[in-house]
Amino acid sequence: MIDGRLLRGERTRGTVLDAAVRLASVEGLEGLSLARLAQTLGVSKSGLFAHWPDKRSLQLAIVEHARRQWIEQIVEPALGAPRGLPRLLALHELRLDFYASERLPGGCFFQAVGSEFDDRPGPVRDAVAAAIDDWMDLLAGLAGRAVALGQLRPETDPRQLAFEIEALGAVVVVHTRLLQHERSREHARRAVLDRLRTLATDPSILPEA
Repeated sequence: MIDGRLLRGERTRGTVLDAAVRLASVEGLEGLSLARLAQTLGVSKSGLFAHWPDKRSLQLAIVEHARRQWIEQIVEPALGAPRGLPRLLALHELRLDFYASERLPGGCFFQAVGSEFDDRPGPVRDAVAAAIDDWMDLLAGLAGRAVALGQLRPETDPRQLAFEIEALGAVVVVHTRLLQHERSREHARRAVLDRLRTLATDPSILPEA
């Protein structure tokens, strides 16, 4: 529980947004009002209004916080891996690790809100779409870099490969949570690794399946 008097500064704002991302991963953004968030945190609604004057500003702040969380937990650690194929594989595996950590009770914030806002034009939809586009650009960019380094065959289509990696990562949430398939993450890891080894000019730079 958080005392409403402490709703000041970036640390507390971040704590509130952490809770909001967790809730939104289960309930979506539309049902996540300032009143609902205040009730969950045990603070006054007026304290939250000091940070977000309306529901839309709160929603946009939550999307941005989820994007930063994704970068800190997945993207930045992956960029520490060797360039090319090892880095591309690390990105996929760290995503799967993030799901396995159950930091978000709904599994994935962006899958939850992506399906919620895909047919609702407006700034929140635009923010969600931009975050997903950035992720796809990163996957394609790393794949393209692997081609340039000679680690992937020259005919490899980076955008196609990025789409395949994204599809195999995204399906894990549904298969794990809805279908209760415990080996979904293992299957997704194996599928991407097999695909990369098939396209690699030297499969030995990748781990064995």
